[in-house]
Amino acid sequence: MIPSPPARRATARPQPAVSSSRPDPTAFWQGPFGDRYTERNAVRWEERVPFFRRVLELAPGVESVCEPGANRGHDLQALHAIDPRLRLTGVEVNHKAARLLAELPFVQAVPAAIQDYTPAGRFDLVVVCGVLIHIAPADLPLVYQCLFDWSRRYVLLNEYFHPVPVEVPYRGHAGVLFKRDFGGEFWDRFAARLRLAGYGFLWKRAEPAWDNTTWWLFEKLETGEFPPPATPIGSNKK
Repeated sequence: MIPSPPARRATARPQPAVSSSRPDPTAFWQGPFGDRYTERNAVRWEERVPFFRRVLELAPGVESVCEPGANRGHDLQALHAIDPRLRLTGVEVNHKAARLLAELPFVQAVPAAIQDYTPAGRFDLVVVCGVLIHIAPADLPLVYQCLFDWSRRYVLLNEYFHPVPVEVPYRGHAGVLFKRDFGGEFWDRFAARLRLAGYGFLWKRAEPAWDNTTWWLFEKLETGEFPPPATPIGSNKK
């Protein structure tokens, strides 16, 4: 009989100490931490094309797109690959990421925080992916209003979901990562003026370009009519 190997003792991976100080969000993401995030945040934008193709199928007539928190432009690259005619704008608070974004010839890069940017006009589609999770809760109402006001027709949110607001330590820092029902809050805030056009879950094991995020696509209504319920992607309901 071959003897069994000795059992390995499980060892816990050391966790970074969490700072009790709460940084100014804009300065935090503009600084070295934001630079390191940009260096880590290198994904294959081609793998994001299927999701954005689905979004554009649910949002006909889109000709212009704005992405606040665009970082180096992965999402905008995917959108450009789907339709090179799209007019694309990326708003990015981190200077290093904004410089990389400006290197994309088909993107108008704006180095600014969401709260500080005033667009010259509205966009057919406003997109945020993994951005609201880093907004301080006290600033969310203003950011929600910005997203709504900037949009001519559609707003897409794609964020970590939690049914109740929670704060999560992030790489040793407090006050920089939050989970909540962003879609529910946005809909509640503008319920009479929105239709839910679609929603779903991006499971990382099936779609590795995403990190287990929940997305919501809203369409603005011209009237106050009650919006019909949306059918989730993959549902058999007609």
